[in-house]
Amino acid sequence: MKWLPLESNPEVMNKYMSNLGLPSAWQFSDVYGLDPELLAMVQKPVVAVSLLYPLTDKTDTSEIGEQKSDNDLYFVKQTIGNACGTMCLIHAVLNNMDSIDLDKSKHLVKFYEATKEMSPTDRASHLENDSAFGVAHEESALEGQTQAPGKDEEVKCHFVAFVHRKGGLWELDGRKDNPVYHGPTTPETLLEDTAVVVKKFMARDPDELNFTVVSLNKASD
Repeated sequence: MKWLPLESNPEVMNKYMSNLGLPSAWQFSDVYGLDPELLAMVQKPVVAVSLLYPLTDKTDTSEIGEQKSDNDLYFVKQTIGNACGTMCLIHAVLNNMDSIDLDKSKHLVKFYEATKEMSPTDRASHLENDSAFGVAHEESALEGQTQAPGKDEEVKCHFVAFVHRKGGLWELDGRKDNPVYHGPTTPETLLEDTAVVVKKFMARDPDELNFTVVSLNKASD
């Protein structure tokens, strides 16, 4: 099974997640650079960070961080081709339900309630059969600023999410068996600490420029 690839575009992400229950008090926002003055421009608090990075021989072979099983994290294996954008958004939002008051009448809460006691693999199976998610993903993939590649085209970029949990910085990548631990962080320094990890991703293949960082943060008043 394959879906259309999702674009790393906050406007698309916000509409997609809003339709599924993300309240307007929270939004996905562009992070324009990793320097301190650019990170300081991002509205706080930041509860998750999305990274889209190129898949190359260099970026995809050397491991950064340590894979660890952690039942406190909501983690879903990725078994649907090209679904990494949706996986990233699920991981970003559903690991922050203590901060984000999701619309309980919308599909994201229903998906969480149906899968919260499942294993990561069983959650993946549930997502495969979730037509509401599949339709919402496809509609969002078609709304990007660039023409979406076909389902069968090889996609050379990949989304992962970074979240804070109990003093730790965690990367959630459905292609891996477990979440990846990247050391300590705090809710206040999540964005800055994630930027350090993103720089490590970039250092694996310095010739690649196709990195996009998006934060999930409180919307401006």
